[in-house]
Amino acid sequence: MNAEPRTSQDSGRRPATDMCRTVRRSLVLHSELHRRPQEMLRAMLAQVDADTPPHGPDGPVATLERRIAALLGKEEALFFPSGTMAQQVALRIHADCRGRRAFAAHPQTHLEVWEHRGYAVVHGLHCHPAGDRHRLMDHDDLVAVGEPLAAVVWELPQRDIGGQLPQWDDLVAQTTAVRDRGAATHLDGARLWEAQTYYARPFAEIAALFDTAYVSLYKGLQGTGGAVLAGPADVMAEARIWRRRLGGDVYDAWPLALAALHGLDTRLPRLPAYRDHALAIAAAITADGVARVVPDPPQTPLFHIHLPVGPAAAERAAAALLAETGVEMLRRTWSAPDPHRCAFEVTVGENAMAFTAEEVVDLLHRLLEHAA
Repeated sequence: MNAEPRTSQDSGRRPATDMCRTVRRSLVLHSELHRRPQEMLRAMLAQVDADTPPHGPDGPVATLERRIAALLGKEEALFFPSGTMAQQVALRIHADCRGRRAFAAHPQTHLEVWEHRGYAVVHGLHCHPAGDRHRLMDHDDLVAVGEPLAAVVWELPQRDIGGQLPQWDDLVAQTTAVRDRGAATHLDGARLWEAQTYYARPFAEIAALFDTAYVSLYKGLQGTGGAVLAGPADVMAEARIWRRRLGGDVYDAWPLALAALHGLDTRLPRLPAYRDHALAIAAAITADGVARVVPDPPQTPLFHIHLPVGPAAAERAAAALLAETGVEMLRRTWSAPDPHRCAFEVTVGENAMAFTAEEVVDLLHRLLEHAA
């Protein structure tokens, strides 16, 4: 990989002033999680009329639950204020049902890295990290866990290693083996909407591999918050009790449901285009040699860009680039064993669709120039 940043004179690129004319000010490249209240309120209004009730079987929350249950091929689905709560509830129920307190997951599972180990502090559960933190969990990793398990969690895609996904046959083999051992299979599907663009199978076929499945309402769907847990009716009945115990009953959750319904209608059909653009951006980066992408090629609209500079330099350079061009390239970096390298996450959505692949390469060069 070419680690030497180039100047605008020797690369033939447009000067920074031209870049500023090309993009809107304060445009975010790395993420889609920047929603404007006025836009969201208009989207919500488009989902209702004068007769829409706020609650009950015909209300937005119940409508959303039925729609996601059908989409995932599950008996029932239940709204939760957060995925953190939904996943803890699912694992608690699987543990109580089987009389086992342990579950297995990838070492960089969201439950461990981003949720302050709530499964242990709140529910007394124990996590077995399965496999190496820098690669996908596989069948041999799960076999190596000797303790009887209540459940195994698959995060599809595995965010913290670049949004990687197991091959379909491997995933089928893993989930089948786990069920044969008497453990439940649980899907951390916060980004299932994105993962489906790689598997190219119906959501219900993917979710059928799992006893319970959680999906996010605010990532790929671009809602305002919330999550849905889906599974068998008896599990959802118990989950409803746990939601109350944990303070998750939101009386007026209909605004969150309306935003999610809008996302199902408008964002879900766009995800294949987002993945295609992610592939184009990654291919341009690889061809240029300015950085590396993981995985290469991306499997979903989410992937990591690995830079030949350390985290502090990259974050300092990103701040300078934002001031220069109005483009927020990254918000945080992933460190690497080599202190002179780091990575950052890109999730391609409507924000990134505003950039050509060549413009992203140009921005990366500018970033490295600032980091020099």
